[in-house]
Amino acid sequence: MKEVKIKDIIQEWLKNITDEEELSALKALTEEEKKERFGSELQFGTGGLRGIVGLGTNCMNVYTVARASKGLAAYMRAHGMKKAAISYDSRRKSQVFAQTAACILAAGGMEVVIVRELMPTPFLSFLTREEKCDMGVMITASHNPAAYNGYKVYNASGCQITDETAKEVAGFIGRESYFKGAWKDFSEYVKEGKIVYAAEEAEEKYLSGIRRIVGAVDLSHLKIAYTALNGTGYRLVPKLLKSAGAQVVLTQPQCIPDENFTTCPYPNPEKREALALGLSKAKEEGCDILIATDPDADRVGIAVCSGGTYVTFTGNEAGLLLTQYLLEERRKKLEDTSRLLIIKTIVTTSLAEKIAHDYGAGVINVLTGFKYIGEQIGRLEERGEESRFLLGFEESYGYLLGTQVRDKDALTAALAICKMTAEYKAKGINLKDALEAIYEKYGRLTNTLLSFAFDGADGKEKIGKIMSRFRKEKPIEICGKKVKDCIDYLDNAKTGLPKSDVLLYDLGNNENIVIRPSGTEPNLKIYLALYTGLEETEEYFRLIFDKNF
Repeated sequence: MKEVKIKDIIQEWLKNITDEEELSALKALTEEEKKERFGSELQFGTGGLRGIVGLGTNCMNVYTVARASKGLAAYMRAHGMKKAAISYDSRRKSQVFAQTAACILAAGGMEVVIVRELMPTPFLSFLTREEKCDMGVMITASHNPAAYNGYKVYNASGCQITDETAKEVAGFIGRESYFKGAWKDFSEYVKEGKIVYAAEEAEEKYLSGIRRIVGAVDLSHLKIAYTALNGTGYRLVPKLLKSAGAQVVLTQPQCIPDENFTTCPYPNPEKREALALGLSKAKEEGCDILIATDPDADRVGIAVCSGGTYVTFTGNEAGLLLTQYLLEERRKKLEDTSRLLIIKTIVTTSLAEKIAHDYGAGVINVLTGFKYIGEQIGRLEERGEESRFLLGFEESYGYLLGTQVRDKDALTAALAICKMTAEYKAKGINLKDALEAIYEKYGRLTNTLLSFAFDGADGKEKIGKIMSRFRKEKPIEICGKKVKDCIDYLDNAKTGLPKSDVLLYDLGNNENIVIRPSGTEPNLKIYLALYTGLEETEEYFRLIFDKNF
């Protein structure tokens, strides 16, 4: 976007914004800030919109939210859709954005069901299905730093929209203005009945569904430390665990919603530093396990007490533990485990396939993104085979049991993990012991994620050039390991999956390396799954980036 164009856009915003505080903030922007905020537009994809909260076409604000909602309403009208569900998390302006989206959709002729207060992302998935809505909107930036917010869109099945739908919705959004159009105040639509609050009993239906999925649970001998990382799990997770008899110790002040995430500025349960307060509370209270949910309560991190210290688990490790535990649980009930299915992403540990093989169970590998796991559940449901689904998981701490929602669900996962922990404790072992038994049997495959940030207006362009170079210069070997096959996921004829900007180097014996751009951040991600040579391979890629990019 040329400089003169940016100036024209800013003039349009100055002309249309009426809020004095926003006008002052806009006038105070430096030239560099103007370029960053107005040099491009937030791109709508399968993850919806995500960006820093602030004024500008490249930021999350009421104007970008309004434009997206106008485009979504137009898409819904074009397809004869009539009803939408809306929820939001604890982030900056989340409630304002949610109410803005509700007003726009109501003005566009839609019936709107909105939550009464901030609620987890999986509840939005549940609510969309429960209320028989055509679409759902969740205002969240998941586990991103405090400065971010986002706008995620779900289809009637409660699953995040897939690529084809996202592309079509983006086309409708592109035809809309940031400022044109009129709508009433939120309260007016509520009075008219065009916006209604979700029924109070929906929450208990959701929690009852979780209890049904996980089965009989006795947590009376388990002491749990919990941190909501200042997000939406603060009320429902303790309620769920206490209903199973657990003693729950809350980590304060992280069990109070806080848009600034004061004690964990990067509220990601994948990061041990985000768990610091929770680990301290767990040690102080002598807890068996720490449960941490991210701000929108779709991801969960855990740490267990082992030999007096607290051991954290990666998303892959927790997924392996659940895979083993759930399959064994079904076998003990004399069920036919050969009919069961695990669904995981291609960057998630392949040890899950070894475990599943021992039980005769199947594994479906899908592209990165839980929407693809939800999509597979939908296909099973269409064939009347949804009972075959046992577990869906991804390396980034997302898990799903059961089919009442179609997105990762930290609440269901937390209850299942605590049930597993309690049963192992009764046998005199902990989750670390159980994981070591898995590694002893199947091999210690180590999964590591390398993430390279490319910030700035040209970040996306740099990532594109890097992926292009990797495609042209395919390595014969990496750190002494021969590359047996290079799978390019842009070649959907070979993969059988939707086209995706992903490369996988197959090194044999379940070892592989996957390279892909992040779908939500200006990062290039490299996933290593290796038995040996991890440090050398990390250095190999770091040198490539230091030298060439």
